[in-house]
Amino acid sequence: MPELSDRSLGARTTLRVGGLARRFFSVSDLTELEAIAHGLSIDEPIFILGRGSNTLVADAGFEGTVLQLGEGFQGIEFVDHGEYCVVEAGAGVDLPVLARRCVEQGLEGFTWAVGVPGSLGGAIRMNAGGHGSDMSASVVSVTVFDLATKHYVTKSVEDLGYAYRHSTIAATDVVVSAKLKLMPGDQDVERLGLSSIVQWRRANQPGGANCGSVFTNPSTDSAGALIDRAGLKGYRRGSAAVSSKHANFIQADAGGRADDVAALIRDITERVEQDSGVRLTTEVRMVGFGDRDA
Repeated sequence: MPELSDRSLGARTTLRVGGLARRFFSVSDLTELEAIAHGLSIDEPIFILGRGSNTLVADAGFEGTVLQLGEGFQGIEFVDHGEYCVVEAGAGVDLPVLARRCVEQGLEGFTWAVGVPGSLGGAIRMNAGGHGSDMSASVVSVTVFDLATKHYVTKSVEDLGYAYRHSTIAATDVVVSAKLKLMPGDQDVERLGLSSIVQWRRANQPGGANCGSVFTNPSTDSAGALIDRAGLKGYRRGSAAVSSKHANFIQADAGGRADDVAALIRDITERVEQDSGVRLTTEVRMVGFGDRDA
């Protein structure tokens, strides 16, 4: 399979900063995924890129192979079981698209996902959530392709070991599809819910180049409130700044440096711990930062 001549990795993230991948493949379908996998050495670094949210790529780039799922992984099917519906979707589907399609089908329980700017595969891997729900509430099973064994494995929701922003999906597991179980609902109510979430995000979260929420919320308080109380709203490190609209967001300047974002994450972690005694944990995937990789 031909690798892409455009190896830009940082530019494919929502922060739009960072360097190149040594090798980059856009994977069209399962056949192509299998062919690429058989040409990989499991000893080399491998990164699975979704829609590039919650991802920070070092300015020095990534000395490994990047796989990104393409159009062949964006199908959505609805299987009616009477009292409930099973949604079968490819891992490359945008989460907001899937949320809207579910509402069009008169289903409830997945409206929250319209506010998560990532792919279904990435959301499954990190148990993404918001507005009172997360992936664990609706996932029935997930199919992954194990790059190490070159085999497909179906994992039940129990197998995924879901916890807050955590799953047992390994770095060599490529999520290819998932089944969700959703219940019939009031379509008008769900449409109103979609609209409310979109409006809330516009009013409360910044636009521009950012990677979404930077830190997970500790059990005692929200990360944004802790950062705000530490006096860090608007705090800048080079080409990166804490959003003045929502303190748990970092915005990168056009043409900025990923290493500035990484340094700002460290500054915030240290300052909040000094101020409140709470050590925040980032949910951002750090790519190409050596022993700082997450």
